Amino acid sequence: MSFRTGPLILLYSTFFGRWPNLLRLNCETACRFTIDRRRLPEAKVVLFHLPTMRGQEFPMRYPGQLWAVFSMESSINFPALADREFMRQFDITMGYWRDAAVWTPYFNLGTAKLLRSPPVEKTEAVPLVYFQSSHFDASGRTGYVRALMKHMPVDSYGRVLNNRRLPGPDRGGQSKLRTIARYKFTLAFENSITKDYVTEKFFEPLIAGSVPVYLGAPNIAEFAPGKNCFINVADFDSPASLAAYLERIGADEAEYGKLLAWKAQPLRPQFLAMAESVRTWSMYRLCGVIGDGTATGRGMADGLSAFGRISSRPFIRWLSGPPRALLHYLFRLLKH
Repeated sequence: MSFRTGPLILLYSTFFGRWPNLLRLNCETACRFTIDRRRLPEAKVVLFHLPTMRGQEFPMRYPGQLWAVFSMESSINFPALADREFMRQFDITMGYWRDAAVWTPYFNLGTAKLLRSPPVEKTEAVPLVYFQSSHFDASGRTGYVRALMKHMPVDSYGRVLNNRRLPGPDRGGQSKLRTIARYKFTLAFENSITKDYVTEKFFEPLIAGSVPVYLGAPNIAEFAPGKNCFINVADFDSPASLAAYLERIGADEAEYGKLLAWKAQPLRPQFLAMAESVRTWSMYRLCGVIGDGTATGRGMADGLSAFGRISSRPFIRWLSGPPRALLHYLFRLLKH
């Protein structure tokens, strides 16, 4: 027995061991979400998180069923994303690439608000900071930073090339932002280089008021929130020439100030338009895409249920807390 009539979306695989908040999704969207693979035959949409599916077999596909694929990892890390034959089996794509049916970039309207934070005084003697803890490296970033260190000092706080420790307790992203805010420049090096793959590494220094020195997506300029707000490693022929430029600009307060001038100006309309287009959580937009039972590209519907439109987010967060287990139990009873 069920009072819900919207399309059923089966989340077939976890997102790196975690599930989205199903209670929130079921309360706030017109769709029904489940992680119960036994309901595969009745699912209208089956969503696969591709990185988690590595080495796993895909299930049988039922007539009329839509398959969706999701990944925030680049096509360099997961080549199947660039395999046209493999991708042809999916009706809906979700991910970082701009032409995905449900575009899921590493920024949103919340990022746009954080970007308005004014820069703080640069108090570190060394002009350049770096954070890298993962040894995965398909971009050559580790070798580049090692070469750069031969030409100028770099404070490296991550596990890779580490030469500096945080002064206090490590509180994750909060500590990282506070640290890089004290430096004039931040090395923002992606783990792989491919179009549209622009991660938080680019946006964190922009939020903190440090100038990102970026190695990554060839179309990075399309993601810039302001004019003249970053330095592109691709514009330099060697680590030595980049170091010479950073040393010169870092020593000239007037020239350096030009790289932070965007902070006092309105954000680029193009960037704001992109942020606005992903104002709604990607899982909500997935529901909007298939709300009428078809895959309709980006989809204009927000996919929100009547309850979702009138309910408050604090209330949903409350529901997601201690009462959640009880409600899940009651929902299971209603389905039988």
